[in-house]
Amino acid sequence: MVGFIISAVKIIFLLGFLIFIHEGGHFLVAKLCKVKVNQFAIGFGPEILSKQGKETKYALRLIPLGGFVSMEGEEEASEQEGAFNKASIPKRIAIVAAGAMVNILFGLVVYFVLVTIIYGSFMTALTATANFSVALVDSIRMLFTGGVGVSDLTGPVGISELVSKTSGFSEYIYLLAVISVSLGITNLLPIPALDGGKILLLIIEAIRKKPLKENLEIQLQLLGFSILIALSILVTYNDIIRVMGGS
Repeated sequence: MVGFIISAVKIIFLLGFLIFIHEGGHFLVAKLCKVKVNQFAIGFGPEILSKQGKETKYALRLIPLGGFVSMEGEEEASEQEGAFNKASIPKRIAIVAAGAMVNILFGLVVYFVLVTIIYGSFMTALTATANFSVALVDSIRMLFTGGVGVSDLTGPVGISELVSKTSGFSEYIYLLAVISVSLGITNLLPIPALDGGKILLLIIEAIRKKPLKENLEIQLQLLGFSILIALSILVTYNDIIRVMGGS
């Protein structure tokens, strides 16, 4: 029972913390760009705790597998001051990219510090971090070129299994860094519904000097969500099969 509780705490902290800094990136850059944030939430589902600030509602929700920053004028056009849709395209791109960039930078810094502590050599840590970055980017590239199959991907169930099996602080921190960078890189993929897909649409808007038709953008977002949901189901199924096979 004690082992189960420790594993649960490790999993919830790791996922919750990475989601927090990701959404925190969106939130901070939105504030810097004078964009109104209506809600900052960690988790999905029913609210556990919430607090209404001067402008933003802060909420902690039951299911710690995501989060969101709800901005005025993000989902539909708004004429209010500070609306997301009224901000310049560079500012909107910066806000959308901020979450993934925070995850990537955090993961790389943590990995660098960890290697420095273990080996005590600055250049060794610098080289190891560079190799670490290249390896993660290469793994994403191989997914699109066929070098890595969907069956090789790991979802929340598989990640939870890996986290629960970590032994020692260094191993746990290493996994934190790997997942953080992977989360950031994945979010920047140009797939509708991911941050990278939103950035792609903003780049298209900048080139066309006008946004896509609202119906077309909605259809692209729905297509992206459908692909992600189908992929999540398949990856989760594979994770469960692997976990059951290893137990």
